[in-house]
Amino acid sequence: MPLPDPLTTSLAEELRLLLDGRHHDPRRLLGCQIDGDRCTVRIRIPGAQAAWLTPLGVALERWGDTDLFCWTGAAGDLPRPYGYRWEDRAGAMHERVDAYGFDVFLTGEELARFHHGRHLRAWQMLGAHPWTADGVPGVRFAVWAPNAERVSVVGDFNGWDGRIHPMSNRGYTGVWELFVPEAGAGQLYKFEIRSRPHGTLLVKTDPYGRAFEVRPGTAARICAASGYQWQDHAWMTARENWQHAPISIYEVHLGSWRRHADGRFLDYRELADELIPHVTSLGFTHIELLPVTEHPLDASWGYQTTGFFAPTSRFGDPDGLREFVDRCHRAGLGVYLDWVPGHFPKDGFGLARFDGSALYEHEDWRRGEHKEWGTLVFNYARNEVRAFLLSSALYWLEEFHIDGLRVDAVASMLYLDYSRGPGEWLPNIHGGNEHLEAVDFLRELNTMTHREAPGSVTMAEESTSWPQVTRPSYVGGLGFSMKWNMGWMHDTLRYMSKDPIYRHYDHQDLTFGLLYAFSENFVLPFSHDEVVHGKGSLWQKMPGDDWQKMANLRLLYSYMLTYPGKKLLFMGSELAQPWEWRHDEALPWALQDDPARLGLMRLLGDLNRLYREWPALHHEDFSAGGFAWIDCHDAAQSVISFRRRSEADEAVVVLNFTPVPRLGYRLGVPRPGWYREVLNSDAASYGGSNLGNAGGVASDALPWMDLPHSVSLTLPPLAAIVLKHEPAA
Repeated sequence: MPLPDPLTTSLAEELRLLLDGRHHDPRRLLGCQIDGDRCTVRIRIPGAQAAWLTPLGVALERWGDTDLFCWTGAAGDLPRPYGYRWEDRAGAMHERVDAYGFDVFLTGEELARFHHGRHLRAWQMLGAHPWTADGVPGVRFAVWAPNAERVSVVGDFNGWDGRIHPMSNRGYTGVWELFVPEAGAGQLYKFEIRSRPHGTLLVKTDPYGRAFEVRPGTAARICAASGYQWQDHAWMTARENWQHAPISIYEVHLGSWRRHADGRFLDYRELADELIPHVTSLGFTHIELLPVTEHPLDASWGYQTTGFFAPTSRFGDPDGLREFVDRCHRAGLGVYLDWVPGHFPKDGFGLARFDGSALYEHEDWRRGEHKEWGTLVFNYARNEVRAFLLSSALYWLEEFHIDGLRVDAVASMLYLDYSRGPGEWLPNIHGGNEHLEAVDFLRELNTMTHREAPGSVTMAEESTSWPQVTRPSYVGGLGFSMKWNMGWMHDTLRYMSKDPIYRHYDHQDLTFGLLYAFSENFVLPFSHDEVVHGKGSLWQKMPGDDWQKMANLRLLYSYMLTYPGKKLLFMGSELAQPWEWRHDEALPWALQDDPARLGLMRLLGDLNRLYREWPALHHEDFSAGGFAWIDCHDAAQSVISFRRRSEADEAVVVLNFTPVPRLGYRLGVPRPGWYREVLNSDAASYGGSNLGNAGGVASDALPWMDLPHSVSLTLPPLAAIVLKHEPAA
């Protein structure tokens, strides 16, 4: 290539690297380069046949036969900022402010914090942020890609041409940055990455993107700072005492809870209009959202996340989600979010081999891949990956006022041999199967969220016997607030699915859970996982004819709401949905006109309200002092009875798991007086046979079951009764 002016060999070589799209720091060559009292301006303008420097109005000279244009003059003659105007080959004129006329914006201190994994709000430095520099509006872009040879930001503002806006590398941190004056909120963008050593050209979406275009598009959308005015201050300051508060969770998949008649999704604001009244009428205290982090495939239910900082665009914009959460809080409902730090999909536009190397995932497939799920595993040993995940968690808690995170698939994070056969996993440094780096990450996650977002909670979906999941990290625990009680769930559903004539053989399924019920802070989950993949809906699991199925469901929900632990029920269960959950269609709302199902919903609402309003049923959910068996041995009649207690009061609960009414059933009670029947799941208003105790019974001075007094009860078939002691009738 002939040179139009004398250049050093090294500078000419650097310019060739720039034009080949391989230069790691284009700021060294582009923009205004000062040398004493002279300056040289170099601007690359693909497709230009002539160009001028503004506001000077002088012509820019083309360098050889390239698309690089230059001007040299007195340094004091060039105002800052400056721009350029050019004529394309069709004769059209264009104008742009030079992106390389602005200084870098990331400080060494924040780059170092990110590099060492200590930046807890990395979304504030990386990604795309509308910005004004030297009075010029634009967007500052930054991305972490340490193994890239060159990174460009491409988007609506530059015709998706990677030659126009190559980014500047910030040295050892591996971060690339650039301020682009032409860019603005609402425009789409990605990063074009030339990998090393092979020079493969990748086009990736922004890991820190805060909004995305609607699928199947995968570009990030520049998102302006939110101006949403929160109105939930009272809620946020009052959520501290979750250990002793009632927590009854309605788990919901927003895409299939309800839809428009033409099949379209409801948006976040429409969901607030319809979902909040439904959930409050059923008495729940919280909503838990299946992942609303951006994801490309509807059928993944959100669990294959590609946007760890972006609410999915399926249901609207980020402020729509803010309004949804705000309105939930003002209605007295908390909001939890299902969050997935255990794995991510292999989609080529996403995190997988982001800069051509195993950046977010582990390089060795025995550590870096979940073959069963077809996903990749985060490399928790890498500082920047931990900063990414910790920042994502805090982003949802701070920016969207989420009350807690349900952490998905914790068991898959804790064990190196999870779902792996011999030769498919690598042991830790001690030769064991514990994933030590993931354990450290989880402890850091829980310590950080509890410190930075007071009153928030974390819940582990963890199905093994890993000890102290919900104990503080400073005593060796993982630090979660709560853990899903998968053992109780499996035992209970196995028991309830049996014909009542055989239940007495498996009575221990009802009683075994109390041996460990207070070893962790448990949530009792009947979740989405139990009503898919051929498992049948809760209704389908119940034995008997339609009346018995409904009675069993009423009994099941009564058992859950009175058992120690917080509660979770998946959407559709209130309708006794007669088939498995289908993610691609709405719930069968026509069923709510069925009187039997209306009765089930009425019972669920009454159970939730009783649980919320009666401290005996919730205050000591995590304490052995809040529970005492009355009789756990009556396997012959498939009846269990227990007391739920608080300092102020106690409840007596009796459950009959057979369709046989038990008349004159004697039950020990601790005090003399009247025992009012405050709930009977067999009541006619719930669709039952209306067999019961006529509002209550008086105690007898007859010791029974190691208690000083007793009552004679009528136990309805397949039903629960809850009694409250009163000194007099």
